[in-house]
This record gives sequence, C-alpha cells and structure tokens, in this order.
Amino acid sequence: MYALRNRVQLIGNLGGKPEIKKTESGKKQATFSMATTESYRNAQGEKVTETQWHHLVVWDKVAEIAEKYLDKGKEIAVEGKLVNRSYTDKDGNKRYITEVQVNELLMLGGKSVE
Repeated sequence: MYALRNRVQLIGNLGGKPEIKKTESGKKQATFSMATTESYRNAQGEKVTETQWHHLVVWDKVAEIAEKYLDKGKEIAVEGKLVNRSYTDKDGNKRYITEVQVNELLMLGGKSVE
C-alpha cells in the first residue's frame, strides 16, 4: 500500500510540443501540458463535457523520448506523482504550481505516417 500514497495515472492529449531544458549538471528535462476530458449527463439529462489541464515534467531518458516523439494532440498515458512547488515571478509575486512528475509514459493511438 505504501506505493499508492502519491500515485497519479492519467490518459489524455498533449496541449503542445514538450519544452526541453538542460540543467547545469546535464540532466534533460521536458515539460508539457496534457488535457483530460470527462463526459457525463447532468440532472436535466444534458451531456456535459469537462476538460482539466495538467502540467507534466519528465527527466532524462523519458525526456529524450518526449522530445523525439511527442507532439500537440497526441494521446498518451502517464504514471507519476504529484509535486507542489513555488517560485517568484518576474514581478516579485510568489506563485504556486502543482505538477505531475512522470516516471512512465506510454504513447497511445495509431502510428502516424510521415
């Protein structure tokens, strides 16, 4: 049960191409957004669709895969953990963000022809 303490699994579509950075120590990092969509019927019987956006971060080998293969609209499945962090923006305001630190990534859907 310990492994379930902070575990996230999502299936959705990419909002854009991953942004790639390298740390001073040489580690590769990719960040990107993913949308998950749910549909249900409300009390009046109307179909309601809700979309949630998630910030994702991947490192090293997974970041290399993301850089090479991921693009806007691609459907993927990810597994990782939630990470909360804060930073100071250019105006000096403290901002808070929740990200999914991905440790497994699976590309779904058909093979694209180039």
